[in-house]
Amino acid sequence: MITAREIADYASAGLVFGCSGLAGHYASLGMTPVQWAGAAVAVLGSVTVAVAVRVWAPVGGKVQQRD
Repeated sequence: MITAREIADYASAGLVFGCSGLAGHYASLGMTPVQWAGAAVAVLGSVTVAVAVRVWAPVGGKVQQRD
C-alpha cells in the first residue's frame, strides 16, 4: 500500500527534478542574469521543500516517553 509519506517523498523529488530540468533547458536556450537568478531561486526552493518533507514529516511510530 502506498502511504502519504511515500507520495510526499516522490512528489518532492519530482519537484526538484522538474525545476532543475526546466532551468537547465531554458539555460541552454539563453537566459538573462535576472532569469538565472530566478531559476536558481526556484531550484533552491524545491530542494528546500524536499528537505523539509524528509526532515519534518512524522515517522509514524509510537514515541516512548521517559520519566
